[in-house]
Amino acid sequence: MAYFTTRPNAGRHFLQIPGPSNVPDRVLRAMDNPTMDHRGPDFGILGLKVLANLKRVFKTSAPVMVFPASGTGAWEAALVNTLQPGDAVLMCRTGWFAHLWREMAERLGLKPEFIETDWRRGADVAAIGEALAADKSHRIKAVAVVHNETSTGCFSDIAAVRAAMDAVGHPALLLVDTISGLGSLDYRHEEWGVDVTVSGSQKGMMLPPGLSFNAISPKALAASKKITTHRSYWDWGPMLVSNETGYFPSTPATNLLYALDTALDMMLAEGLEPIFARHDRHAEATRRAVRRWGLEVQCADPKAYSSVLTAVRVPEGHSADGLRATILEKFNMSLGNGLGQLKDRVFRIGHLGEFSDLQLIGTIGGVEMGLRAAGVPHEAGGTQAAMDYLSGNA
Repeated sequence: MAYFTTRPNAGRHFLQIPGPSNVPDRVLRAMDNPTMDHRGPDFGILGLKVLANLKRVFKTSAPVMVFPASGTGAWEAALVNTLQPGDAVLMCRTGWFAHLWREMAERLGLKPEFIETDWRRGADVAAIGEALAADKSHRIKAVAVVHNETSTGCFSDIAAVRAAMDAVGHPALLLVDTISGLGSLDYRHEEWGVDVTVSGSQKGMMLPPGLSFNAISPKALAASKKITTHRSYWDWGPMLVSNETGYFPSTPATNLLYALDTALDMMLAEGLEPIFARHDRHAEATRRAVRRWGLEVQCADPKAYSSVLTAVRVPEGHSADGLRATILEKFNMSLGNGLGQLKDRVFRIGHLGEFSDLQLIGTIGGVEMGLRAAGVPHEAGGTQAAMDYLSGNA
């Protein structure tokens, strides 16, 4: 069956949305292996290896669990294993995905308390500290923060959030969504004192959607044993018991675990620090292109620039979605759309996962040609600015 019937262009489609990201051919081939018996001895070997290597990526010695689900499932697992209806959760609305996490919390009977932002920077660390300092009765049971906000291209300083919590001596749990940050940005679950880290397979981990992760601290595990929230599929207890021998309490996504095993091998062979540096380099080249075009990056705080993606604001009176449609039709490239209050106001360039200099220049060139074709006011030379930066910073 042909899956790309609306795009008759020659050549490979450029998937430059900020996730799902491009899946390396080596990972695709791993999924093509025959499905194995998930109760047999070979699977236990695979499971133990994958779970051990995941700890290295999360930078933790504590358990990391894998659920067959999107990142949304990992959100729910984090909430239902540590909190119960009526609990207050302090959240910072840094963008669309923080907003969605709040909606889930409300549906689960939790009581989110939101700190608003203008969607152009990371979490307001000072406001988090002030809210916790004022909570003398420790009514707030958790602080939930999105590490890399995929809708805006801003990331939040998780170490600073933990420091603010510790400075006021508040016992709340720290829950962090790094669905788009893991494998692309430096992340330190244990060192930063995160209690539950939520992530997924389809971004920096270079897999298709379908796997979600919870990394948990001893404090989070202790909390999960005290709450009375009803849970079954998402329950950490049976998962922890089965994972001790490399197995799972329910049917795992076997072929996706093959893919995960291969992706982890690739990441650890390249090295996490070189991966982060590569993402930083491509992000800076992209921002230089945007500035040369005379356009504006959505993230207004340079300290919060994301290296996963760059969200770009279009001039007033012009349509970001119209630009994206033109680029797709003429150049066979997909860019991310604006979400929530940024709908039709920004387009998002993904530069994450397995991604090279040549792929970035192709992407930037496609955007520049699209700006011209769509009649969006801009200055020429963004592609050259990106090339100049990359050639001088090998």
